[in-house]
Amino acid sequence: MNDADKKRLLREMMFFRRFEDRTFEAYMERKVGGFLHLYSGQEAVATGVLEMANVGKGQENDYVITGYRDHIHAIKTGAQPREVMAELYGKETGSSKGRGGSMHIFDASQNFMGGYALVGQPFPLAAGLAMAAKHKGSDQIAICFLGDGANNQGTFHETMNMASVWELPVLFVCENNLYAIGTHIDRSTAVRDQYKRVCSYDMKASQHDGMDIDTVMEAAKEAVDYVRNEQKPYFIEFMTYRYRGHSMSDAKGYRTKDEEEVWMKRDPIRLYSERLIEAGLVTDDEIKSMEKEILDEIENDVVKFAEESPEPKVEDLNKYVLDDNPDPRWIGPLQK
Repeated sequence: MNDADKKRLLREMMFFRRFEDRTFEAYMERKVGGFLHLYSGQEAVATGVLEMANVGKGQENDYVITGYRDHIHAIKTGAQPREVMAELYGKETGSSKGRGGSMHIFDASQNFMGGYALVGQPFPLAAGLAMAAKHKGSDQIAICFLGDGANNQGTFHETMNMASVWELPVLFVCENNLYAIGTHIDRSTAVRDQYKRVCSYDMKASQHDGMDIDTVMEAAKEAVDYVRNEQKPYFIEFMTYRYRGHSMSDAKGYRTKDEEEVWMKRDPIRLYSERLIEAGLVTDDEIKSMEKEILDEIENDVVKFAEESPEPKVEDLNKYVLDDNPDPRWIGPLQK
């Protein structure tokens, strides 16, 4: 990577952190409703993995799918931040026309195939996307982000087995932040190291530091290249940490301050900014200027767009539910 790319990555992670902070504020202002799960602390994983994938090319992108902590994955894949924020506000200009909210960000134009509220739901869908890419004969792969808490679902084991049997080009990215809502992984899962769990499915797997974006990118490049070239699945685990609670209703009473401090000393943005400063690529003043630019962009473009966008119309309540279905048995009830 050249120096400009490294500075861009730092700015992206800083932007993602501030985007999540601003959604927190909007939720407290009651401008965002429903559930809200924030990504603060885990920025290096989505940023680093997707930097090594094919994104930013529209429908030529690799397929990306994830759970309900999905804002940053969508934006890095190519979704517009203002449309993601508008979706959180429930506006017509949102990425899902205001119908999905935080847990259902979706942008098919960028092959971001959605965030999903049901735990474990993305696994089989990712396998299906990988199978579609294989049938098309394209070099696309499917990238499925998952949390450690979802790995005890039956869909996890079923999908791992079939992905291996069918040799599907799918990369499973486990973001292990140690907690399934408020339950520590040691209390819920027999095997703490999640990458070890796929050995029974004859799948290549590895575990890495998820707080260091350079480490993430190095490991992700090897995994992405393997899946694309070998047309086989790969399971990669990144050890990371979410700074906020599971959702907005979570006061984090199950975690100690000492544990939080240990992880925050390895903040991915702090680590990377210090590394670039030591290399002479940026200065403290440049970082402060970058922070100001990000604040201005989010407030004066992203949030302004969301707040000024129109609400969905009442008469469009049933719009997007079923589309062009000629069977009157289905259209009739909706029209009534």
